[in-house]
Amino acid sequence: QVQLLESGGDLVQAGESLRLSCTVSGLTFDNFALAWFRQPPGKQREAVAVLSASGYSTTYADSVKGRFTISRDNAKNTVYLQMRSLKPEDTGMYICAADAAYSALQRGEAYHWGQGTQVTVSS
Repeated sequence: QVQLLESGGDLVQAGESLRLSCTVSGLTFDNFALAWFRQPPGKQREAVAVLSASGYSTTYADSVKGRFTISRDNAKNTVYLQMRSLKPEDTGMYICAADAAYSALQRGEAYHWGQGTQVTVSS
């Protein structure tokens, strides 16, 4: 059974940093592209960062470029999202996803999803 377990969400003030983690089990981690999505209150889910299986390719939403960094540790089966200079508009449920196809994650699709971790940024 595939499981994606997110952690690290918190209530922070604008300008602060936060690192999210997602530990994956039940699949061959090295073979999967990974992504972080977020769903703000009352809005649609959007992909904020995508990372290829090789680790060499990344895609970021324009709103987070230069502030967020996605990375992976294959030895720990874990994907991270380092978030800096957080803004109130970054508030939302952050959801980890995995798919064998990098392009699928770029389109907002994924075969495996986590439950999410809440990030709230106060002004």
